Amino acid sequence: MTCASIMVVVDADEGARARVRLAGWLADEFRARLIGIDVDQPNDANVSFGPTPGSSYVLARLHEATRDGLLRARTLFEVESAGRSRREWCDGVDSPVHFLLAQAAAADLVVIGRPSLADASTLASPIDPSGIVLGLGRPLLITPTGVEHLEASYIAIGWTNTREARRAVSDALPFLRRAEHILILSVGDAADRVPTLVAYLAAHGIDATAIGVDAEGVDTADALIDAACENAADLLVTGAYGHSRLSEWAFGGVTRDLLATCPICCLMSH
Repeated sequence: MTCASIMVVVDADEGARARVRLAGWLADEFRARLIGIDVDQPNDANVSFGPTPGSSYVLARLHEATRDGLLRARTLFEVESAGRSRREWCDGVDSPVHFLLAQAAAADLVVIGRPSLADASTLASPIDPSGIVLGLGRPLLITPTGVEHLEASYIAIGWTNTREARRAVSDALPFLRRAEHILILSVGDAADRVPTLVAYLAAHGIDATAIGVDAEGVDTADALIDAACENAADLLVTGAYGHSRLSEWAFGGVTRDLLATCPICCLMSH
């Protein structure tokens, strides 16, 4: 995989500034174009339709507020990505998930924020990472609030021998090639085919060390996060799983927990 185009999800919130800086830094490192994107739609669920007094005014104000938010997001993106000749902007008034899934065809990597640890109920952007990761068809880099730089010199791979995990490792090759240290973390009986993964990475000129992770008494996601942080990793690479198939049921909870609580950047692929 190459990384020629990086798409970053932007909104008008100040927290987006760090995310745009991080994505811009990655674009510089990979010599990639940077695409800023925002999407929103008026929240008219409580507006009465028809010849109700004031309803047309309220709808007009909702649409105006939506457009103002998109304009603020674009301004923020242009300020934080200033000086880059290879940058583009894209926005729309549409269903956020539908719009992003359609536009992601233009990108090799999508960067999005996640809820802060202080308030996991508040999204860092109008688009919930858990709502797009399974259908994106692109690797998704989820960044914690306030993180504006990703050196990715220490990378942890959360490994289980599944299609999703193999896809994630392949998608992460641009990062893995640049890393100084790579750890393969396997929880419980997930050590299956770890030697094969080590050999695969070696064929790409990448050295990796495998360690087993004891998850007794803790959730798998917490065990992965603890092991990654204890080894000073600033990027965790994992497959993304849902509950659509029985074989994904156990892993789906891990994906959900990582999206909600991982304190370091997390690259996921489905």
